[in-house]
Amino acid sequence: MSWSQATPELPVRDVRGAQEHYRDQLGFGIAWHNEAERIGAVRREECILFLREVDDGRPPANVWIFVEDVDAVHRDAAQRGADIEEDPADKPWGLRQFTVRDAYGNRLNIHHDL
Repeated sequence: MSWSQATPELPVRDVRGAQEHYRDQLGFGIAWHNEAERIGAVRREECILFLREVDDGRPPANVWIFVEDVDAVHRDAAQRGADIEEDPADKPWGLRQFTVRDAYGNRLNIHHDL
């Protein structure tokens, strides 16, 4: 039995707005949107994020995304005007990572192994 990747579902207040944010700030493509179910997805290469419209006060999510080159992704995000919370740094737990926050408070920890 083999497993594939996990797909996180991030809480947002506006699915279309969140999709546009991920497209404009982080270079994701808009994968699909289901207005009746208040859910959509964005995709960048093999990374897929579900975005669910919620209004129940649930806290923002914290997601870890593996990439090949943290510094290149950081440069691209910075040029796009993303809300970078922490610049790239080598961490004692064996990762090089940076953190970006989306418009809804969700944190994306983007990293690669050292």
